[in-house]
Amino acid sequence: MLDIETQINSIMAADITGSVIQTHGTTINAVGFPAPVGSIALIDRPGSTALRAEVIGFKENLTILYPYGDISGVRRGNRVRIQRTIPWLRVGDNLLGRVIDAEGNAIDGLPQPLLEDRIVCQHDAPDPCSRPRIDSILSTGVRAIDGMFTCGKGQRLGIFAGSGVGKSVTLGMMARYTDADVIVIGLIGERGREVNDFIERDLGKAGLAKSVVVVSTSNDPALLRVRAPMTTLAIAEYFRDQGKDVLVLMDSLTRFAMAQREIGLSAGEPPTTRGYPPSVFAMLPKLVERAGRAERGSITAFFTVLVEGDDMNDPIGDTVRGLLDGHLWLSRKLSTRGHYPAIDPIESISRLMPDICDPVHLKASRAMRKSLAIYLDNEDLISIGAYRAGSNPEIDESIKMRPEIDDYLRQAVEEKAELPETVRRIRTLMLGEQVETPPAAAVETPVRRGNDKSGPDKDGNTTTNATANNRITNDRIARAAAT
Repeated sequence: MLDIETQINSIMAADITGSVIQTHGTTINAVGFPAPVGSIALIDRPGSTALRAEVIGFKENLTILYPYGDISGVRRGNRVRIQRTIPWLRVGDNLLGRVIDAEGNAIDGLPQPLLEDRIVCQHDAPDPCSRPRIDSILSTGVRAIDGMFTCGKGQRLGIFAGSGVGKSVTLGMMARYTDADVIVIGLIGERGREVNDFIERDLGKAGLAKSVVVVSTSNDPALLRVRAPMTTLAIAEYFRDQGKDVLVLMDSLTRFAMAQREIGLSAGEPPTTRGYPPSVFAMLPKLVERAGRAERGSITAFFTVLVEGDDMNDPIGDTVRGLLDGHLWLSRKLSTRGHYPAIDPIESISRLMPDICDPVHLKASRAMRKSLAIYLDNEDLISIGAYRAGSNPEIDESIKMRPEIDDYLRQAVEEKAELPETVRRIRTLMLGEQVETPPAAAVETPVRRGNDKSGPDKDGNTTTNATANNRITNDRIARAAAT
């Protein structure tokens, strides 16, 4: 929240004025206007309403402003005056269930909510030494994620995909079925038609009830498309500071980067890779590092990345992948087969899964990944009938397991996958364990601490990894002999 001292220190003289001297592309240059970067200014237009603009830089004696609207009607000599120096945002519990724009204004047709607190949109990331370790699971309600790429409270993951592969559907399922206390959703650069589709079809009333949706459509000025992700994280930080576990779903970081590219090039920055200026690669870590676990509460974030031509190594995708704690790759090949969610289990990873899952669950997920990899390596031979059964036991097993694994990874939009049942199914499927559904508390409490590799066996006794592995191997040998 904005304290009194911060507000007083940010006050500047209200009579700072200047005048328009020229326009350059989508920017406006003013002279005699010494306002700080980030300030909001008003440009008077005779016969029309004043145009809002933001100071984005300086060049010699000129102040460079980027407008929030169409620059029609602006002419040389128009008066420029300061409106405020720090963009702030009103927040409160009444934001839940509402749809707002990048500046916090309600756009869902309902009255403006009564909000008691104010915050700034841009915050520094928490100090790295003050962050507690991530040691507990956040259930997303999506079986493929919870079973194969388990997410921890405070983890940051990317969802990488081309267009039309099912990102919005996957995000909607997570918003509806997660056990997070609050969800903050940022729709950045979306087509206007898709906003209501997402809210009414993918999110639903149940998901919206504990969510705040921040929207900046593709026709909004670049400044608002850059502001919207910051607003999304600022609202999440507000609820996190109340001790709540917050889930942030942001679609997409790519459109945020494209908007900043417009602003940076307009301000005179040199283009680098694929035309992106240096400011884009400087802002990405500042944004994603704001998510994470804090002393009170946590922000778990899923950032979507729209990759060009399904190329995971495009500049934004490559940069973001190195900043996050894991990534989910949505496969167009799976999508065209009607396999949803279209998460590719071979190309995806959760870097924190070994630290938050019990060893048996981790072993089962690795066994599933190995089985899929063996099948995919030999898929061409299997498809044309060139593989002869019995030639390779591992391939035989992967062929046998493939329908059951596909059934496990598929999930209808209307189906919620409970975390204990998800863990039970993957252990039974891959390790042959007939285990009862564990209580939620047992699943969500990590059993790994440092070098401790112990975990419960199928009889509920604590055992080492080596003992568990031997027991599983002996069980398989016995089943094979019986066959």
